[in-house]
Amino acid sequence: MEDVLAGLVPTCRQVQYACQRHLDDKASQEERGLYFDEDAAKQAVYFFSVLRHWKGEWAEQAIVLEPWQQFIIWSLFGWKRLSDGFRRFRTAYLEVARKNGKTTMVAGIGLYMMISDGEPGAEIYTAATKRDQSKIAHEDATKMVKKSEILSRMINVFRSNLSHLSSASKFEPLAADYNSLDGLNVHCAIADELHAWKTRDLWDVLETATGSRRQPLMLAITTAGVDRESLCYQLHDYTEKVVSGVVEDDTFFGVVYTLDEGDDWEDEGNWIKANPNLRVSKKIDDMRRLAARAREMPTALNAFLRLHLDMWTQATTRWIRRDVWDACSGTADPQALIGRKCYAGLDLSSTTDLSAWVLVFPPIASDEPYKVLAHFFMPEENILVRERQDRVPFTAWQRGGFVKLTPGNVIDYDWILAQIDEDMQRYDIKELAFDKWGATRIQTTLQEMGPDDDWLVQFRQGFASMSGPSKDLERLLLQGMLEHGGHPVLTWMADNVVTLTDAADNIKPDKKRSRERIDGIVALIMALGRALAHKKKDRSKYEDTKLQTL
Repeated sequence: MEDVLAGLVPTCRQVQYACQRHLDDKASQEERGLYFDEDAAKQAVYFFSVLRHWKGEWAEQAIVLEPWQQFIIWSLFGWKRLSDGFRRFRTAYLEVARKNGKTTMVAGIGLYMMISDGEPGAEIYTAATKRDQSKIAHEDATKMVKKSEILSRMINVFRSNLSHLSSASKFEPLAADYNSLDGLNVHCAIADELHAWKTRDLWDVLETATGSRRQPLMLAITTAGVDRESLCYQLHDYTEKVVSGVVEDDTFFGVVYTLDEGDDWEDEGNWIKANPNLRVSKKIDDMRRLAARAREMPTALNAFLRLHLDMWTQATTRWIRRDVWDACSGTADPQALIGRKCYAGLDLSSTTDLSAWVLVFPPIASDEPYKVLAHFFMPEENILVRERQDRVPFTAWQRGGFVKLTPGNVIDYDWILAQIDEDMQRYDIKELAFDKWGATRIQTTLQEMGPDDDWLVQFRQGFASMSGPSKDLERLLLQGMLEHGGHPVLTWMADNVVTLTDAADNIKPDKKRSRERIDGIVALIMALGRALAHKKKDRSKYEDTKLQTL
C-alpha cells in the first residue's frame, strides 16, 4: 500500500493528511487497539476484478481500481479492532469532483458487503433524497451482476432489488420519499450526493437502523455543495478535523479531493487534486471546455469550481459580466420589429418602485439573435429621492425616454396598461408572463386585453420556473445571440443581479441579495422563458409530424 500512496502524488493537502493518518495509525496500531488485516484488504480489492464495466469505452472490461480507489477500499476493509476482529470504520465520507468513478466504486462496495462480508441477512441500501437518484448506484450494481458470470449465478435480479439467496441478503435503492422506512436493519447504507440532502432525517433513520449489526458502514459520497449549514458540510468539516488530527475518531474514515487554498483554478496542473481520475474517466478536453465557459460567466464559474474542482461555493453570486452584457448591445429597432411575433414579461414591483415591461422577439433566421425591447415606469414624485438613494441618473433616463414617470407618489397602473395596449397594436404578442404576487390588481384587465384565454401566463419566481430560462439567458449572452439595444436601465439592472443556487445547481435571480433593482432582468427571463418554451413545443410538433407523400 505504501507504493499506492506514493502514486497519489500530486494531490491536495487533505488527501495527504488522510494518507499520513493511515501510516501513523499503522505505526501505533496496537496501542490504539487496532490492527491491519492485509488479507481482508486484498480480498476486497480483488473482488473488483470480478466486476465488469457496462457502458462507455470500457464496456465489458474488468474494473481496474485506480490508486486512489485502492487506498479507499484498502483502508475501509483492512482496518480492524483488536477486541473483536470486526472492522474499525463505521462511517466513511468521500468527497470528489464529478465523473471520477465514485459511483462505480460504491456500487462495487455495496455488492461486496452483500455477498462477501460474512453478514447473514445483510441489507444494503443506496440512499438519496429522491428515489430516482438512489437508483443510479443501484443500477450500476445491477448491470455489474448481469455482466459477471460468477455474480449472475449467485445473485437474483429483480426490479429495484438484488437478492443473494445463500445469505438471505438484499441490495435495494431507498429514498426519503419512499412509502415506508420502518423495519430497516442496515448493514451498509450508501448516501448518494449528500450535498443535495436538505435535512439529516434520512441519514439519522439509516444510522439508527445499523444498531443490531456487527460491523455496519454508513458511506457518504458527494461533490461539494453550497449550504454550509447542511449535514454534508458538517461531515466535510469533521473529515478535515479527523484527518488532520484535530479530532480523534477511530470509527470515522474520510477523504476530500479538492484544490488547496491559494491554488489557481485555471492552472491545469491543479485539476488532478480534485480529479484523481483525470485522463481516465474524467476527460481533460471536457474540463478545458467547461473552464473556458467559466471564465466568461460567474454562475458557470461557481458550477465549475463546485462540480469539477470540488470547492464549496457561496449560494449567491454576481451573475452577468459587464463586458459580456455590453457585447450584446446590438440594435433593437422598435420600427423594424413592427408586426413581429414576441413574448412579454411583466414585473410589477411595489407601488413606489420601478416596474418593468419587456418584450422578447424570437429570431426568424438561424443566425439572428433574440431581440429585446424594455419599458420602465416609476412614480414622478419619487424620482429625486430614488436618484439620491440609488445614485443612478433617473432624471437623465427620463429625459432620454428610458423611464416613464406616472403622476403622483405611487405607480399608476393605467400608464402601464396603456403601454401594453400600444404594443399589442404594434407587435404580435403571443403571451404575457407575469408574477401573480405583483399583478393581482390588474390581472383581470390583462386577461380581458388578450386575444384568447391562454395569452396570460402565471410565471412563478421559484427555482423550477426560473432556472431554465435564466441559464438560457446566460447561454444566449455568451453566444452573442441576444440584442438588448444597450438600454441603460436594463444594463444597470443586469449589473445588479445576484443569483441564488440550490443544491441541484438550479439558479434564479435573488432580489433580496441583489445590489439594486433587477425587475427588468426578471421580466426578461420570464419573457424569454415563454419564447423558448414555444420554440421547443414547435420543434416537437415538427419532429412528430409524419412525412406525407402526395
